[in-house]
Amino acid sequence: MTTDVIALEEFGALPEPAAIELLLKCCSSPAWARAVAARRPYATVEAMLGAADTALAQLSENELDRALAGHPRIGARPSDPSAQREQAGIAGTGDDVRATLAAWNREYEATFGHVYLVRATGRTASELLENLLTRLRNDPATERRIVRGELAQINRIRLRRLFGADPGES
Repeated sequence: MTTDVIALEEFGALPEPAAIELLLKCCSSPAWARAVAARRPYATVEAMLGAADTALAQLSENELDRALAGHPRIGARPSDPSAQREQAGIAGTGDDVRATLAAWNREYEATFGHVYLVRATGRTASELLENLLTRLRNDPATERRIVRGELAQINRIRLRRLFGADPGES
């Protein structure tokens, strides 16, 4: 599949492996991608987003870790076009701010055992750093709940973009 945008009807007609492949570009959890693909066809993008949210809520902790592993560190220079677009607010940030973000990212990872995941779309480097420092005060269970919410927002943005809907910041 070479297109960046696909019609919902076309997505519904794809063979399941091709649909899963497209979904994995939005979220790297195979269980999530299989669950969303299995519920096709969708009448609307909103119905598909609801199914994506449900699939995410049902992910095991191991599958959540697989989803997190597909995201670059905030402030790194991502090679993935989706991550580049999402981290556009950091693109012009100086090396000193990037170094600060990198240091606190390492602290977060040492504390929680996974990458600091946040919806970066529409946020500046200073906002993302402030959010990271605040979240470092969370207990692991609270942080895990927040991570699921952030991942849901990121998935929604990416899915809206995939289906040519307004990605907004939802």
